[in-house]
Amino acid sequence: MKRLISSTASDFANLDKDQLLQSIKASEGRTLIAEVMCHAQPLYPGITNAEYAAAFGADMILLNVLDVEKPSIEGLEIENIEDSIQTLKKMIGRPVGVNLEPVDSSARRLETLDVLPEGRRATAKSLRKLKALGADFVCLTGNPKTGVTNQEILASIQLAKEAGLLIIAGKMHGAGIDEKLTDKETVRNFVEAGADIVLLPGVGTVPGTTLEKTASLVEEVHSLGAMALTSIGTSQEGAERETIQQIALYNKMAGADVHHIGDAGMYGMAIPERIMDYSIAIRGKRHTYFRMASSIFR
Repeated sequence: MKRLISSTASDFANLDKDQLLQSIKASEGRTLIAEVMCHAQPLYPGITNAEYAAAFGADMILLNVLDVEKPSIEGLEIENIEDSIQTLKKMIGRPVGVNLEPVDSSARRLETLDVLPEGRRATAKSLRKLKALGADFVCLTGNPKTGVTNQEILASIQLAKEAGLLIIAGKMHGAGIDEKLTDKETVRNFVEAGADIVLLPGVGTVPGTTLEKTASLVEEVHSLGAMALTSIGTSQEGAERETIQQIALYNKMAGADVHHIGDAGMYGMAIPERIMDYSIAIRGKRHTYFRMASSIFR
């Protein structure tokens, strides 16, 4: 088994869920996931935003705003959109996952919420469909104004587990709902329900996410045998290099196993250079350039 940061396209193609988790763990906090919007026009025409993100150092790609009933990806022109995820995986040679949103229609709202189609919601049907489409993992979280709550995330973890998916679960921000973002009880509940990786807001990304608090939550996750992902879901993926580097190092100090950078630096993906800056901050140029330069034929 290779650690993820040393793996190439042929290695990724043969990894099952448990092997992917093991390879992440073996990389000791140096795995980077980049999120991209599926419906946004690519940064430049001709290829997908996922390809840009991969080229600038992302180890894994997280597709946002994908409707599993109509799984089209802007910049990917194929005859059958049901093959979108499988085709993208072959093109970039990286694991690919999808956000699905556990919406709580009864939650206390802070703003007017969007109405999501079932194909974007974390229902049993959507999770089974996502597995059939070939996704390597699912991220149970909430975009802005979606009404996602921790209680519904907890309920959807069991559904994702039944579907056989690798599960990342947690909130990057409030998602338009008035509730406490996370605490030790919440992360404990997620792990006990079956989450493989617990998502936490990155240090400095939402008010009150100090190094000390985040480290305490990561320690709780680790004590339960799961891994922790720290996220940038508050548009700071469009900040200056120094901000990204500071967030990256603080998240690593907090003990993150996986680092996430969001899709709102440009419209639809992080500023590409910020992906590279984050990568270099957590693992240096050696592993960053290896990831950027590796051929999909290896």
